[in-house]
Amino acid sequence: MDIALFLVLLAVGVLAGVVVADRIGVPAPLLLVVAGVAASFLPFVPQVHLEPEVVLLGLLPPLLYSTAISSSLVDFNANRRSILLLSVGLVLFTTFGVGVVVHALVPDVSWAIALAVGAVVAPPDAVAATAIGRRVGLPRRIVTILEGESLFNDATALVTLRTAIAAAGLGVEAWRVGLDFLVASVGGVLIGVVAFVVVARMRRRITDPVLDVGLSFVIPFVCFLVAEELHSSGVVAVVVAGLLLGHKSPILQTAQSRIAERINWRTIAFLLENTVFALIGLQAQWILQDLADSTLSGARIATVCLATLVAVIVLRLVWVFPARYLLVRPGPDQVTGHTPPWSFTFLLGWAGMRGVVTLAAAFIIPEDTEHREVLLTAAFTVVAGTLLIQGLSLPWLARRLHVPSPDPLDDALARATLLQQASKAAIEELERIEYDDHAGVSDLIRQRLDQRNFAAWERLGTTADQESPAALYYRIRTQMIDAERRRILEIRRSGNVASEVIADVLASLDVEESMLDNAEEERDETAAYASRRWTIGEVCADLERFPVVSEEPATICQACLDEGTRWVALRRCLECGNVACCDSSPRQHATRHFHETQHPVMQSAEPGEDWRWCYVHHLTA
Repeated sequence: MDIALFLVLLAVGVLAGVVVADRIGVPAPLLLVVAGVAASFLPFVPQVHLEPEVVLLGLLPPLLYSTAISSSLVDFNANRRSILLLSVGLVLFTTFGVGVVVHALVPDVSWAIALAVGAVVAPPDAVAATAIGRRVGLPRRIVTILEGESLFNDATALVTLRTAIAAAGLGVEAWRVGLDFLVASVGGVLIGVVAFVVVARMRRRITDPVLDVGLSFVIPFVCFLVAEELHSSGVVAVVVAGLLLGHKSPILQTAQSRIAERINWRTIAFLLENTVFALIGLQAQWILQDLADSTLSGARIATVCLATLVAVIVLRLVWVFPARYLLVRPGPDQVTGHTPPWSFTFLLGWAGMRGVVTLAAAFIIPEDTEHREVLLTAAFTVVAGTLLIQGLSLPWLARRLHVPSPDPLDDALARATLLQQASKAAIEELERIEYDDHAGVSDLIRQRLDQRNFAAWERLGTTADQESPAALYYRIRTQMIDAERRRILEIRRSGNVASEVIADVLASLDVEESMLDNAEEERDETAAYASRRWTIGEVCADLERFPVVSEEPATICQACLDEGTRWVALRRCLECGNVACCDSSPRQHATRHFHETQHPVMQSAEPGEDWRWCYVHHLTA
């Protein structure tokens, strides 16, 4: 009961901490670590010893898998050189660099144990880096590299750590270290691929979302345990299986299974991630208490801890700049078309927050190791120090270096373009299908496609203080669904209808409500980002023939005024300069102008917008 009560209170405290962090604008990982440290010194809080098996077997596989299935294999492949240089090269570089520092400051510690400490503090944490990076609004390329790095660097660190500990007790030759690392990595990849193939075959025959999601809960643990049993890297096996299954999920799973898996894993990852940071803080009291038995002076202990912290920060910065300019040499970004500036590299080097793997790995160091309590304190200092120093300063540095966050207007433009392309393919398929349509089903399908596309374009082309048609539809239909739900609940109270039928009808209303496109908040946010624009996707000959023109924003659609209707947003024909209303408007005069004249390209005539649309090729720039 005491353990159960503590776990419940821990979960409640974590949830409360996340809410408070959101309210005060502080990243949740930082607040939870600080709260955990403070709570560890309270007399009524039990002492928590985080065993390495709990982290490495219980927490690490699901956290890695949840990140892997939501990561983009395409983005990972595009940045694979940077990711491998960080997840393998930087980890080994940091291991040896920290090992030199520790051995110099504490000569009683053998070289093998000093390198083991280096391996412990070498890997940045996936959760900390991406959680803080997304909240700060770092460019997606940086977040992608950080995410990819921290998916694989744990494997490098853990293999190096185990080899160093084996060398401390038995003496291991250098070639053996390289062979162990090769076997662990290749074996982990093979096991991950085999797991993907087996699960893929099973998923082709599974249509029940509950069964499918239940299977996904087992995958990371099976991969990890099998790989470790075969002396391979469980981390690599879990990550490879997750990346492949996430990449192929649109083909292997039903839509319901994908939605259920996404929501369930997001919930699990949210709870585990934030609980991990609270647990890190709760270790503070007993780790510091153990220092009382150390034979080293307080000044020497403080020097070791601070020197280790400074080493991991400096070594990362020393690595990333030569790696970028000598080895990676990044080309232009696929979305922006611009080569990332040096500030991107600096932020990539600064975002090296450590987490629970560092603390758990530290406990793997044998208990009879000389000055073990000092080494554990150094690891804790690195975790807490990087989270607080780098985590707190990252937003300030991003602002000072003028690093642009992802532009929601670019996202809205890309979303509208993708939906338009999808609708084009759908219409072509509709025209190929042979059917007897006496009820006008095809017209209804076309109308729904248009409504979906109009809602996407309205995120770009309506005035921020005016309600768009999609937003009006959302508001009215939401109120109608609320009325329907109230009536169904009244009927439920009467007891005259079977509960299964009531539940089915309520679920259908929930599905419809979740599908309503409320773009008002996002559309208002995009107004602040209207000054930057890059090409989205490919550009056709018509878009190249009609470049952006600099004109004053249009104020009226004359055709709408003549007909007595109201427009939503305005578009300008780039061949003749005609200004007309968009397709979300009742009369769709811009599209009518194209059908009448065959002038192919229009440009937004709204303030601060210069995107163009080709009617012929359905492409946006």
